[in-house]
Amino acid sequence: MDETEMDPPRCCAAPRGNRTPTPLPPTPAGTAGTPLPHDDVALPGGSFRMGDAFAEGYPADGELPVHEVRLSPFRIDATTVTNAHFDRFVRATAYVTDAERAGTSAVFHAYAMTLPEDIAGRLPGTPWWLEIRGADWRHPYGPLTGVDGLDDHPVVHVSRRDALAYCAWAGRRLPTEAEWEYAARGGAESRRYPWGDELRPGGEHRCHVFSGSFPDAPTGEGGWFATAPVRTFPPNGFGLHEVAGNVWEWCADGFDPAWYARSPLRDPLCPAPAGPEARHVLRGGSYLCHPSYCNRYRVAARTGNTADSSSGNCGFRTAAWT
Repeated sequence: MDETEMDPPRCCAAPRGNRTPTPLPPTPAGTAGTPLPHDDVALPGGSFRMGDAFAEGYPADGELPVHEVRLSPFRIDATTVTNAHFDRFVRATAYVTDAERAGTSAVFHAYAMTLPEDIAGRLPGTPWWLEIRGADWRHPYGPLTGVDGLDDHPVVHVSRRDALAYCAWAGRRLPTEAEWEYAARGGAESRRYPWGDELRPGGEHRCHVFSGSFPDAPTGEGGWFATAPVRTFPPNGFGLHEVAGNVWEWCADGFDPAWYARSPLRDPLCPAPAGPEARHVLRGGSYLCHPSYCNRYRVAARTGNTADSSSGNCGFRTAAWT
């Protein structure tokens, strides 16, 4: 098999597995309750070079060719949506997430806190992902856990459909993939990370990714094992926090590895494909990315997953037009 046809490593974005598809949940009413304020930043838009300038991504991820993009002005959250934000949404609308509706979600095996009978299985090809009954945004590592004291951590076990429902209620939207990369770069082009080309300049941790030997020996060297608070590390040049590592972030685009070759110059948005197996873009990497297996914490890195997939390392941030 040619390298471009091979599936790249899937350590981070857990596939949906064998869940029975559920109908789309209803869109919450935008008038119910009051969203917590979003600490967002206004960006002027303009031109930038999008894609992997180092040509070191997985070919099947479609990070090439590097191409010019011109964006209109927009606003984007300084942090991912937190448990506190999502709790306000659920209390106002009684929304039920895809993970709650399915009854299971994916949890990294080393962090799972559950009874053996609640382990529904391991995901094919990625045995470090456990499908756990009762894992959801309120129980991020299994039914024996909760989110008390984690108000400032990113909400996880959120599907793309859940993220869109939150956005509809809050009067926000998901950022396009191009907006996300422009914002993540913080005004600098052709760098691996928001801060430069070295993952740990001078030995200093600048993001929350997996420390230790993946997947069985996490050390929490950077101070955290699973999610870290949303302002753990300094912001990038535009004021955004944790655009590398911590949790994957849903974008508005459909996932197409060939998209960059035909992407329009101005405000590109890859159409969302139809069908339950269609994939949608995720950006930023997560606390499970590791250089020995998956280096998708670079600003150019991308992956995709189905709209109803959820896991303990997947969240989102929102955007808005100015």
